[in-house]
Amino acid sequence: MKNLNPQCIWKNFHALTQVPRPSGHLEKVQQFLLDFAKQAGVEAFKDEADNIVMRKPATPGMENRKGIILQAHMDMVPQKTPESNHNFETDPIETWIDGEWVKAKNTTLGADNGLGVAAIMAVMEAKDLQHGPVEALITADEETGMFGANALPGGELNGDILLNLDSETWGKFVIGSAGGIDITATLDYKEVETDNEDAAVRVTLKGLRGGHSGLEIHEGRGNANKMMVRFVREAIEECEARLACWHGGNMRNAIPFKAEVVLTLPKENVEALKELVADWKEDFEDEYKHIESGIEFYAEDVETPKTEVPVEIQDNLINAIYGCHNGVLRMIPSYPDVVETSSNLAIIDIEGGKAALKVLARSSREDMKDCIVKTLESCFNMAGMKVETAGSYGGWDPNPDSEILNLLMKEYKELFGEDAIIQVDHAGLECSVILGKYPHLDVVSLGPTIRSPHTTTERALYATAEPFWALLKKVMLDAPVK
Repeated sequence: MKNLNPQCIWKNFHALTQVPRPSGHLEKVQQFLLDFAKQAGVEAFKDEADNIVMRKPATPGMENRKGIILQAHMDMVPQKTPESNHNFETDPIETWIDGEWVKAKNTTLGADNGLGVAAIMAVMEAKDLQHGPVEALITADEETGMFGANALPGGELNGDILLNLDSETWGKFVIGSAGGIDITATLDYKEVETDNEDAAVRVTLKGLRGGHSGLEIHEGRGNANKMMVRFVREAIEECEARLACWHGGNMRNAIPFKAEVVLTLPKENVEALKELVADWKEDFEDEYKHIESGIEFYAEDVETPKTEVPVEIQDNLINAIYGCHNGVLRMIPSYPDVVETSSNLAIIDIEGGKAALKVLARSSREDMKDCIVKTLESCFNMAGMKVETAGSYGGWDPNPDSEILNLLMKEYKELFGEDAIIQVDHAGLECSVILGKYPHLDVVSLGPTIRSPHTTTERALYATAEPFWALLKKVMLDAPVK
């Protein structure tokens, strides 16, 4: 990978893959970035929000240019295949090249947003670039709540232009994105003893594609939690099953690709339940035959747990999971190909007297974000659950008259002989949060092509890094005068 072009980006990305940086565990990558800046001879510090800020003065003669802030996030989503023993807090990412793509072995690649960080590093260490004042803002814990951007101190940044390097399709400039909010529904309950004569079966659904809950929510990919609840409800109705525990999904911003439940039931009904599993596997394969491949749905005998969920609580939880809105709620009327409002039933944990359902809702309209929150809140309240919201951030309103956008469009056409595409994304970007603190900034997001972020099939189209780097250098050279 280090020999791919441009080497200045790929060698830095390779270095990043050797440093553990899952969300919530960023000490090693923060020190790595500070050490890098010291070696490169540029000013750097960690701010009070755990972001890393770097500053590089203008090259001689370009001091009158508007300052450019290059922005990316340092954390990565830690997803791995079931057979992987990878420890994201200690192990490097193993990369390999498959045709046109850079991939990782059995884990997320971290190109989201490691390629943006690598490009920033390339700018900071370069001795031959011509540019005005340049700052780097490498934020903390973007993937779990945009904590670094939300806590970004005012007055810290000096630039006039923000280039966010967290977009995932080369040739498209993003000028707007959705806002988001975390919704958590919880319920404490008193477990009841399992019937001594009952058997227990663990039912597992896995092998789904998963995906980014913003970029890929409209594709109709299977949500393991929403698929599982259909089976569980029928198992309760037809096989006298009882719910002992449920675990599905592990990241709010990732479509869950695995869920498993433990059910108790009369021993004489075990075979009927296993036949039901086989029937549902056929149904799922038929329903998703044009979207999913490799669906695994199977049952295993397990030791009967001593306790289970009380019937009335079980039924309320199943109804809430079944009724919970998941997927697209509305498209943007003026951009009918872009999702406006959606929700992702990301995580379910039910065991030991505690139930928790976690959802990430997104919308580019504040009124519709409030609508989806109240929709979900109403569903969960009817099940007697406590609902809390956190991590709310607003959408980024498009500015088609942006000076830096027009410059990027012009230079893209000059360099590559075709027009770039202007786009509004449903995925959340930190631009909206940063604009709330620095409203004067002129903002555009761009980046090389990445596919299936937040999944173990994440991959980067390496040929797009070279034109991305060429455009980045050109726009820095031709940055507007103050």
